[in-house]
Amino acid sequence: MAVQNGKDLLVKIDLTGDGSFQTVAGLRATRVSFNAESIDVTSLESQGGWRELLSGAGVKSASISGSGVFRDEASDERARQIFFDGDTPDFQVVIPDFGIIEGPFQVTAIEYSGAHDGEATYELSLDSAGWLNFTAI
Repeated sequence: MAVQNGKDLLVKIDLTGDGSFQTVAGLRATRVSFNAESIDVTSLESQGGWRELLSGAGVKSASISGSGVFRDEASDERARQIFFDGDTPDFQVVIPDFGIIEGPFQVTAIEYSGAHDGEATYELSLDSAGWLNFTAI
């Protein structure tokens, strides 16, 4: 796999609930994290005293975070509304030369900041809220 541009890792939001996705405006840095809790089933009979984990069990989750320049576009407005309404609409994450992850996410944090001699910035955090679909590119 060739080296990829960081700007090609995109977070997209469903603006109207009809599957029409738009890139969240102003993001400069984006991070996606996948997690899986393990279930320890180790017992006295475990071979060699090694820990055993229950296959296929546990809770899977994904987190998305991003930061960038505040632009107050339609995607920013939608993210704010999702936060205040507590909704869990579909988002897409495009990972270049890897695939697209799509599914429901909850906006868990929005932070705004700005210095007197700089631009207004924001940070956005999302947590998965259901089954995620992966489509390989």
